[in-house]
Amino acid sequence: MQLSTYLSFDGDCRQAFEFYARTLGGDVVALMTFADNPGCDEIGAEERDKIMHGCYRLGGFELMGTDATALYPYRGVNGAHVVLGLSEVAEAERIFAALADGGTVQMPLQQTFWAQRYGIVADRFGVPWMINCAEAACVP
Repeated sequence: MQLSTYLSFDGDCRQAFEFYARTLGGDVVALMTFADNPGCDEIGAEERDKIMHGCYRLGGFELMGTDATALYPYRGVNGAHVVLGLSEVAEAERIFAALADGGTVQMPLQQTFWAQRYGIVADRFGVPWMINCAEAACVP
């Protein structure tokens, strides 16, 4: 059994997944457009180059995503966060800064009672992230 996260994007799924691969490492393993797939005739010509299905893989975890269309409008990502657990403060600071560039910091990266660094940021693509650099005793 595997648990994955599927995100909706406002026309920038390709850019988001390529940014995640550059920033976090990992691999973009799929970026299929609506034009590449049968059964997408209801999608207008102006939306055929949008991503129907994308997959970004980091370690054993996958983020999958799609671009919103006129038939399925973008509603943002609400009520959930992608959580990134790290063990090095410098790496947590680098990644948080990259995600915050063009995004919105909801809680600055800081030391907490449970973590060397913890912060919340919605990146420039509207995806909310929690960055958690746990204390050694708390790391599973």
